[in-house]
Amino acid sequence: MPELPEVEVTRLSFADRIDGAVVTGVRLGKPLRWPLGIEPSQLIGLRVGQVKRRGKYLWLSLGHGGSASDAALSAAGGLLLHLGMSGSLAFSQQASLPGPHDHFDLATDRGTLRLTDPRRFGAVVWSPAQHLGMAGKLLASLGLEPFDAAFDGLHLHAALQRRRVPIKLALLGGDIVVGAGNIYACEALFTARIDPRTRSDRLSRPRCQRLAQAIRQTLQAALDLGGSTLRDFRDAHGMAGQFQLSARVYGRVGAPCTVCGAAVRRIVQGQRSTFFCASCQKR
Repeated sequence: MPELPEVEVTRLSFADRIDGAVVTGVRLGKPLRWPLGIEPSQLIGLRVGQVKRRGKYLWLSLGHGGSASDAALSAAGGLLLHLGMSGSLAFSQQASLPGPHDHFDLATDRGTLRLTDPRRFGAVVWSPAQHLGMAGKLLASLGLEPFDAAFDGLHLHAALQRRRVPIKLALLGGDIVVGAGNIYACEALFTARIDPRTRSDRLSRPRCQRLAQAIRQTLQAALDLGGSTLRDFRDAHGMAGQFQLSARVYGRVGAPCTVCGAAVRRIVQGQRSTFFCASCQKR
């Protein structure tokens, strides 16, 4: 599943190219997770503004404006996009004919933004504003962004005091901090030297500070390497991520720990594989 680094890499790969473009057409393929929520014809003529990210969602603002150089567009709303389990976005000047897994095209005078999603768990949803309508409902329960100044050890410790679940599961919930998906939670916990089975409310403030720093460090490393490609992730240029090649525990069951040499272990938590070093990571 594309996580925060992959979604941010995707955003960066097309945001500047589509900014200021005018919508010339919309094509819908097979139904996605939720309906579009607006007649496609109503999007034609709107101008694309900034592309923003919140958690694993992208917000494509749309508005009225006379030219691409307008200082500000008169807001009309926007599209909230989610890549689901296996989705990807591509932006090209000359789009090919849509294939069986291409379920949404936003054609503009600069090129076409296409969502490809074989499993159709992704979404493209219209909302009048990022905090209103369906977008507001979907984004309301998200935790802090990992690079937000407010996300630190104190915030993490306070939030974890109300949880009595293993720390790995608390991170995957996304309501404390966004972005710590399965691969990145495993890697951050290894960096912080915390056993993923540790009960959340038993983590001390110093360990929470170490974990908050490890989460930011891990996600920044993933961004620098273009995210992770475990199966089919590509950014809007068609480029694969490289972070998985430098993972120290994820996917390395039985391999020697890069720190102590002990065998990396694998367990299942919340129906997800967890990889860790029982020697380096303490409860």
